Amino acid sequence: MTESWVIETAGLRKDYGPVAALRGLDLQVPQGSIYGFLGRNGAGKTTAIKILLGMTHPTAGRASIFGLNAAAGEESVEIRRRTAFVSEDKDLIDGMTVESMIRFTAGFYPGWRSDLEQRYLRRFELPTFQKVKALSRGTRTKLALFLALCRSAKLLILDEPTSGLDPAVTEEVLQALVAHVAKEETTVFFSSHQIAEVDQIADRVAIIDAGRAVVAGALEDLREKYSRVQVVFDGEPPKTAFEQPGVVRVRRSGRTLSVLSSAGSDGVIEQARALNPVAVDVVPVTLKEIFLETVAEED
Repeated sequence: MTESWVIETAGLRKDYGPVAALRGLDLQVPQGSIYGFLGRNGAGKTTAIKILLGMTHPTAGRASIFGLNAAAGEESVEIRRRTAFVSEDKDLIDGMTVESMIRFTAGFYPGWRSDLEQRYLRRFELPTFQKVKALSRGTRTKLALFLALCRSAKLLILDEPTSGLDPAVTEEVLQALVAHVAKEETTVFFSSHQIAEVDQIADRVAIIDAGRAVVAGALEDLREKYSRVQVVFDGEPPKTAFEQPGVVRVRRSGRTLSVLSSAGSDGVIEQARALNPVAVDVVPVTLKEIFLETVAEED
């Protein structure tokens, strides 16, 4: 375990009978980062989060948070003490008012920050005397996030934090997370289907598919490494294989051959020009394109 990694998994595997939910997941989440965890439904994101929080144990491999073994009883308790988790369901007690929910939660955490409580009560405009069951979905999400932020936890694990929210509430939640990380030096690890939101606030990402991380790294580095080379011909593109290291996907459409590479474009361009095309262009690639291409089924 490197001291700078808040979360680290190595060869993490989880089997549910004959079904492998995780198949050797490797992750490294640096301290102070906002880390986006992307994947299709069934890719293994929720299983990975459950293992990190000690809610289930891995079949093989290891997972650690703050250098503590997530599968060891006492160490797992310490992990949960230092980590705040917001589930996709935003688990709250419906019969309580917002104020009683806050006081009830604060009583469990000696490190509860009254200054953060006042800050986020104002920022989120929470209706303190309203029953939780009467809250809108957006306000319910803000209350769940409020309870996590005020604990002064060093790690926030969020499962689909903006699922089902309107654009205004989504933006409010995202900006609150960015500001909190900047001021409190917290690490955020969040699972999401919303690629645009990950692209907006994350500095590092992992794309998981079939229980493995197929892409992982700093978002800025991924944008530099990934490129699309579009090659146009007079007629139908030739059936040429591009075997350079890093070639992720080759697609043909009409007179155009499109090559996605994760290792720069120079080698692809050199081979493409040897095919006597009409034009060769290099196009920047978005995180959405990287996601769609790396989890796509083979043609």
